[in-house]
Amino acid sequence: MSAPREKVAVLISGSGTNMAALLYASRAADCPFELVLVASNKPDAGGLRLAEAEGVPTFALSHRGMAREDHDAAMDAAIRASGARWVALAGYMRILTPGFVAGWEGRMVNIHPSLLPKYTGLHTHERAIAAGDSHGGVTVHLVTAELDCGPILGQTPVAIMPGDTPETLAGRVLIAEHQLYARCLADLVTRESSPEWLLSQVREGAMALPQAEETVSHGLACFGVIKGKKFAYVSVDHHGDGRTALLVKISGVDEQAQLIDQDGERYFRPAYFGDGWLGIRLDLGDNDWDSIGEWLARSWRSVAPRKLTPLLDAADEF
Repeated sequence: MSAPREKVAVLISGSGTNMAALLYASRAADCPFELVLVASNKPDAGGLRLAEAEGVPTFALSHRGMAREDHDAAMDAAIRASGARWVALAGYMRILTPGFVAGWEGRMVNIHPSLLPKYTGLHTHERAIAAGDSHGGVTVHLVTAELDCGPILGQTPVAIMPGDTPETLAGRVLIAEHQLYARCLADLVTRESSPEWLLSQVREGAMALPQAEETVSHGLACFGVIKGKKFAYVSVDHHGDGRTALLVKISGVDEQAQLIDQDGERYFRPAYFGDGWLGIRLDLGDNDWDSIGEWLARSWRSVAPRKLTPLLDAADEF
């Protein structure tokens, strides 16, 4: 049986061509996402009519006469009511409030018609041509509070040809947009189940700790203090358990049992590691990476020589 598809809400303000590209990409049998809502701040947006014709639920609320925070709150409520776990902006011509952006941190994407960080904002094609650039292009990025400045998920350069106008360049960039957006969104919604990506996230946190090193032990990626003890492992389908998990040191069997009793899906006793270790599943799709970082730091402290702990204490002050 195939895995459930990730639910995506798309926000538009106009004809919704990128929304349509996502919609038709989602009809492929191997696409990992589906559109569960198309919402707009313009009730007459042409993309709403297309979504309706294709059987996708819609929501429209004009922003005119509404405080920005109130409008964003209404849009947020509609998105959450749809069951969406991800938001894709597709020509949504509104500056979002920090509260709205924070509520979808890491789960909201945008497509922008330039090779960011070049040419944030509007009139990107005019600016690229005027600058004499060899290429324009398109970028898909995570949305942050700073306009068009979130982490880049993918880019496609598009050659600027002799005699190009902003309109002719825009036409070719739009083709690239339709190709790139679906690929980047598919990669984003599946990365939380990707062992390679999950390991990279743990690695980033573990290797930031003082004198940490990465090795391989018993077929597992593991992290320890240089010339010292190990404080974390990442297991992937270890002994056929089907889980991707972080293994960290804990105080003992009582804490282990308490955590497993609280959340038996997330926490478990790792086989062959004993009562001083805890398994934390990373493949459930809802990781709190700040909490994972705290587990790594705590486990590091349990094995690090005392002369090293002041280094972490000093780092914590910042």
